[in-house]
Amino acid sequence: MNLTLVYSVLVAAIVFEVLGTSAMQAAQHFTRTVPTLTMVVCYAIAFYFLSWTLRYVPVGIAYAIWSGLGIVLISLVGYFVFGQALDAAAVLGLGLIIAGVLVLNIFSESTFH
Repeated sequence: MNLTLVYSVLVAAIVFEVLGTSAMQAAQHFTRTVPTLTMVVCYAIAFYFLSWTLRYVPVGIAYAIWSGLGIVLISLVGYFVFGQALDAAAVLGLGLIIAGVLVLNIFSESTFH
């Protein structure tokens, strides 16, 4: 399978997961219909794309990339869209997550190269 396609589908899964989580924030405990429905649809698409990726990438590696980059992206959405603060420790931790994902992709023989 084409490496670019596999990672593009994984990135799409991450983007839809971040959109779903953002919609969850906007749903205000499921009291707003449109954000709640958006969340459900985005999560369904995210899990579909993630499951497709698992055909070619080991589950631990795919989930580490998916969850790690999802954490970083949703933290940025929280900061820029929802006005949530990120202190120095949070920024350092997010940097370590990015470093971990890079180590997995560059040096691990478990990933799809």
